[in-house]
Amino acid sequence: MDNLLGTTPLFSALDEFASRRLRELMVDQDLKKGEVLFEEGADGDRLFILIAGKIKLVHSAEDGRESVFMVLGTGDMFGELSVFDPGPRSSTAIAVTNSKVLGLSNADLQPWLAQHPEVSHSLLQALANRLRRANEAMSDLVFADVSGRVAKAIIELGEKFGTPGDDGIHVPHDLTQEELAQLVGASRETVNKALADFATRGWIRVETRSVEIIDFERLLNRAR
Repeated sequence: MDNLLGTTPLFSALDEFASRRLRELMVDQDLKKGEVLFEEGADGDRLFILIAGKIKLVHSAEDGRESVFMVLGTGDMFGELSVFDPGPRSSTAIAVTNSKVLGLSNADLQPWLAQHPEVSHSLLQALANRLRRANEAMSDLVFADVSGRVAKAIIELGEKFGTPGDDGIHVPHDLTQEELAQLVGASRETVNKALADFATRGWIRVETRSVEIIDFERLLNRAR
């Protein structure tokens, strides 16, 4: 776990002693599959690091429709916006699988930011990367067709969760068909049609809540 935390923006700028002291301030929290960690619109006063499992970040429309804009994996940090601007959460965090997170309150973190300005820089970089990804996702919704977005989603899930094997890259994303469609921003029927097309072409093999990427290059080209 120490090696895992050392790769996160919060800890990467600290020496071993400071990292250990900061870790002591963090609170462990276990989540069951489907459990909500925080809800969109609720007051946010802490950031989290996911140390086991998967969590999805969801936006909800007034008519009840949901969109999944990110699936988090082990080592990912989220909720960091509350460090610089405590206020209503911009999304709902839901456990896709049984998960474990570490939480750090804004009140405990602020003294560290004053003593370690390099941590603030790392956190701002993380926020900038998150904003860049959000802008890319918006651009894809405007300019990319559904099949291209599906291919890109599979590639990104593969980069985060994939394990190379003899037959290709096994990607246990743990998402339902509906959640995958919400991630892509299209109907489940349209996404399933794209997956079936990729499977027919021999690019992927669709399995229950997972995908086997067989022809990475052709799938990557379709994602561009």
